[in-house]
Amino acid sequence: MAVTPEDVLEALRAVQDPDLHRDIVSLGFVQEIQIEEGTVRFRVELTTPACPVKEQLQAQCEEVVAALPGVNRVEVEMTAQVRARRPQQEDLIPQVKQVIAIASGKGGVGKSTVSVNLAIALAQTGARVGLMDADVYGPSIPLMMGCPEARPFTQDGKIVPIERHGIHLMSLGFLLEEGHAVLWRGPMVAGTVKQLLADVAWGELDYLLVDLPPGTGDAPMSLAQLAPITGVVIVTTPHHVAANIAGKAAQLFRRLNSPLLGVVENMAEFVCPTCKTRSRIFTGMPGEDLARSIGIPFLGSVPLDPAISHCSDEGIPSMVAHPEREQAKAFVEIAGMLAAQASVLTVSRDQRESDKVGQFVPSNG
Repeated sequence: MAVTPEDVLEALRAVQDPDLHRDIVSLGFVQEIQIEEGTVRFRVELTTPACPVKEQLQAQCEEVVAALPGVNRVEVEMTAQVRARRPQQEDLIPQVKQVIAIASGKGGVGKSTVSVNLAIALAQTGARVGLMDADVYGPSIPLMMGCPEARPFTQDGKIVPIERHGIHLMSLGFLLEEGHAVLWRGPMVAGTVKQLLADVAWGELDYLLVDLPPGTGDAPMSLAQLAPITGVVIVTTPHHVAANIAGKAAQLFRRLNSPLLGVVENMAEFVCPTCKTRSRIFTGMPGEDLARSIGIPFLGSVPLDPAISHCSDEGIPSMVAHPEREQAKAFVEIAGMLAAQASVLTVSRDQRESDKVGQFVPSNG
């Protein structure tokens, strides 16, 4: 008896997304089933190209379908469509699907370094990524991305972002004369954050990462009020002071009703390049303990690597300069975890809204 598309769908119900905790059929991932002389072809459309379990899901799909009687060959195409955040009535960035803020309680924890390398890690998966430098007092993204002298131009009344390493960039640093400091009070900071969102031609993006200034001042609050944030990443280091202030930053975003995606620990273990021995240089609260105390996911640790600091000073992100090192592998894994958590929040929101009308209808983005 020949296999049918219904048989294929029933078999694929055994494959569950480990982050969303539902089978890929009810999630609407399975598309375009074709059956021809014992060969079954179909497409699985995930919620992010950075899915950390993509290969695992593909292998499971091939296994369960190949077990059906009459199936000789299985061809699975893995694609992705990032699902969109909830739009606002007057959305400043309607073509941006996900807005992820990168925050910290204090300066010096490497928040901008994490922002730059996570943006590149996401872009390397095929996602369309933008990076907005919202640190109006100390914009560092232009230098770290190797374009401190770049000056954007305008087109159709919008500022066109600078492009480096496949990332769309915008920073107040591109608009200021070199060496000039910003002497602004709160309302001007809020206005600048709004302009960096509304007056920039961001275009169609899967992810816009926003590098926030340290602390809990005007820029984080303005962003939370001006844009529907998918979620916030808290960056910390293994120091008690950093963890304490990071916890306060997390509480601020909770008060602003901004979801927390998780904690990233920077400058964690040092891996000896010769003997590969791992040494924990700092002995304060680990990022995993901080995440547990806050009650949010732990996204991962970035090892302490002198090359990261050197690359930032040279204007070449460490993900680009040293893709073979431990730090690059860490950023890739953290980017996958981050994308997964963003998908969980978005899909859970869609499900809650659909449950109100009695039935969950999956969205393709």
